[in-house]
Amino acid sequence: MVMKNRVHLLWFLVIAFAFISIEVNAQNDEMVKIKGGFFLPLYGSDTAYVEVEDFKMDVYPVTHLDFQKFVKDNPKWRKSEVLQIFAADGYLKNWKSDLEIDDKVNPSSPVNNISWFAAKAYCETQGKRLPTVDEWEYAAMADEEVQDARKSEAYNQYILSWYETPQTHNRAIGSTYKNYWGVYDLHGIVWEWTSDFNSVLLKGEAREGSNRDAKLFCGAAAINATDLMNYAAFMRYAFRGSLKANYSGRNLGFRCAESINQKQNLP
Repeated sequence: MVMKNRVHLLWFLVIAFAFISIEVNAQNDEMVKIKGGFFLPLYGSDTAYVEVEDFKMDVYPVTHLDFQKFVKDNPKWRKSEVLQIFAADGYLKNWKSDLEIDDKVNPSSPVNNISWFAAKAYCETQGKRLPTVDEWEYAAMADEEVQDARKSEAYNQYILSWYETPQTHNRAIGSTYKNYWGVYDLHGIVWEWTSDFNSVLLKGEAREGSNRDAKLFCGAAAINATDLMNYAAFMRYAFRGSLKANYSGRNLGFRCAESINQKQNLP
């Protein structure tokens, strides 16, 4: 009788863990609609408003577990197989092997040490894409209550406090607040790749000449900011401008987006 009860308990635990796994995966497949509009990005003149069309965004960042399944199905993106042109040294360095996540890594935390190329490929296999800088910033300027919280001292202080906190990359998805759109973890765990992460450099004012790039990486760049108090956003733009597509880092992850208007050009 005791042995029979143990067998029943074992089967119960197996089924329970299976349902938990299914629920986590289902949650991370969720997307929400972000209603488009106009907003003033960090860089630009007082009249340089940007239009963002309606789009969908993942509720959560892509996790280590999600990416583990991806590399199982796509061997060319495994750490021992990926070409260096697509992923420099450090790619998935916190994994034991091609398919094993290190024991010290929270499997439900956002996957990190991922290059832009790998993030882009992942999203494409899901029938999605990386969000643009404008889409990401538009969604991320919301707090729990309002669509644009950039003037809120509490909102900016929260982001700056996170930037000063070490080892946040191992936090589980969903551990930060749910914003106005229903999106979690845009601030508080890792920074995220965008499709046009280097657009500040590419679209910058060419007439500024050779000093343009240098200004983006020093305090003088703040003169170009539309809101001098929005230092948190300035740091994100400066960080993105320092990246290369094959770069990877422990504080950099990603999530996917999807166009709603089929006429919208994919990046």
